[in-house]
Amino acid sequence: MGTKRIAVLGRRFPRYRQMGIDIVHQVHDAFLVPGRGVIWKMTEDLSGPYPGYGLGALDAFDGYVSYRMLDEVALSREIADMRILVDRTSPDLVITQDLGLGMMLWMTHFFREEPWAQLQKRRCLMTLDRMWREESYFCREPALPRTKFAFTNYGVSVGLQSVNKMPERVERLNSYFESYRSGDEYDQAAITHVMACSSHFPGRLI
Repeated sequence: MGTKRIAVLGRRFPRYRQMGIDIVHQVHDAFLVPGRGVIWKMTEDLSGPYPGYGLGALDAFDGYVSYRMLDEVALSREIADMRILVDRTSPDLVITQDLGLGMMLWMTHFFREEPWAQLQKRRCLMTLDRMWREESYFCREPALPRTKFAFTNYGVSVGLQSVNKMPERVERLNSYFESYRSGDEYDQAAITHVMACSSHFPGRLI
């Protein structure tokens, strides 16, 4: 839902914090399926999900973290909704995709003492250990050992740096993807270069 960026701006400019709170109040109930999950993508008028899109595996976690960063008092009801989903889904959630693993690791570092965060951190690190290739990258999934993307590896890097794990692998993947070219649109795509900057200079992300 994009509220984390607003939360960061809100630290310096209060109007952005209030803007984020207002947005959450306006859209939360449309995205939420009580007791089940959070819809990944909605139509512009919030009348329903985009065709072909359903519940997002990580969206409840993302909402929970984003809302708490924004305002735990003003968004207490919405946070409680997300917490129910986090507690319900976390015990059985096993992430196997590289970018999802990096995202989850990054989210765990905000509330690292909470049981869901400790559980998911352990699982993510175990899965990533299986996905490391000695050529100096993390494969897309355990079942796809030769598939790799620069921008998703950079996402893994940010997640690992946020929990202070595998620093030598972070260094190696950053070096590897400095010269790696995929030969497709991702060589020029903005997301690759933005994520590269985030990986090398995570700054306030961690």
